[in-house]
Amino acid sequence: MNVFWFLPTHGDGHFLGTAEGARPVSLGYLKQVAQAADNLGYYGVLIPTGRSCEDSWVVASAVAPATERLRYLVAIRPGIISPTVSARMTATLDRLTGGRVLINVVTGGDPDENRGDGLHLDHRQRYEASSEFLHIWRRVLQGESVDFDGRHLQVKNAKALYPPVQKPYPPLYFGGSSNEAHDLAAEQVDVYLTWGEPPAAVAQKIADVRARAAKHGRTVKFGIRLHVIVRRTSEAAWRAADELIERISDETIAAAQQSFARFDSEGQRRMAALHGGRRDRLEIHPNLWAGVGLVRGGAGTALVGSPQEVAARIREYADLGIDSFIFSGYPHLEEAYRFAELVFPLLPEPYRSYAAAGGATNLTGPFGEMIANDVLPGASRARPS
Repeated sequence: MNVFWFLPTHGDGHFLGTAEGARPVSLGYLKQVAQAADNLGYYGVLIPTGRSCEDSWVVASAVAPATERLRYLVAIRPGIISPTVSARMTATLDRLTGGRVLINVVTGGDPDENRGDGLHLDHRQRYEASSEFLHIWRRVLQGESVDFDGRHLQVKNAKALYPPVQKPYPPLYFGGSSNEAHDLAAEQVDVYLTWGEPPAAVAQKIADVRARAAKHGRTVKFGIRLHVIVRRTSEAAWRAADELIERISDETIAAAQQSFARFDSEGQRRMAALHGGRRDRLEIHPNLWAGVGLVRGGAGTALVGSPQEVAARIREYADLGIDSFIFSGYPHLEEAYRFAELVFPLLPEPYRSYAAAGGATNLTGPFGEMIANDVLPGASRARPS
């Protein structure tokens, strides 16, 4: 199991849909979140992409030197950048970080944003272009000199002289819910990602991608992208969920849903269908809450509950074949600590050991504040009644 966290390069705060309690996206804050994830033992961090975010490659380059083990899942955008230039960027960042780069293939689901970036292909054409892009990208990073004459891309003698650290290239992650997306995942990517739909829907996606990959003689790993709201008790977690969206106006929800409606992303359509823009039907599966998706595009569901409840839902997804879990929570710094401290002890190794040792460090106890002048803190004991 690989557990990721998230760098909030499009903003952070205590409440969704409002500037109240918001935090600016600064280099210092992003370093704080990344260093917390690194020290706590998270496998890596996802850096989002798009015009609502700071650039993922610049952020990774700026933040990676402040961490030691943390991997960075950064986006490549077929149709917006040359596959050869993208391959060289990948090799450079992989070399400079000592092999800590992971690649998220993003085809783009917002036609308005795509046109603003100079991409005028429809949904089907974007996946054709993405397939051609990855054929070139993968071969270049394996040291080939590539000639390719496709419908959307043509290169002559494309090459990268500096190879990546990871062989044959940094792993490719990718998410999409359409038939075209499943075909691309089956043929070319290493880890297929889904947003947090109910387990039955996720199981159908996994089965479909597995079957398509088998036709190519390939196997694909699977991951899921979720938010998390975990507290020591279930009641406290659900109160926190309610507080997260309590300042969102109905007008803000309507405006957000209208904006999402223009997307040609099947995944975004499925996210919106989980709640229909309504506040009164947000728990769509035990401990799976769709409130984030009222105003946030992309991943719109959260695991909500006590540590035991959240861990049970994680096991439910793991039993389907999910082994990469990409989490986030608000604010991202505090929730990174809460999740690691409360849920890591209930997860498989190495996370259970990280929790027992106070993080992915070589430090030994005692842990906790000293009592008086020389009394070591120990495990908590209930007060006598």
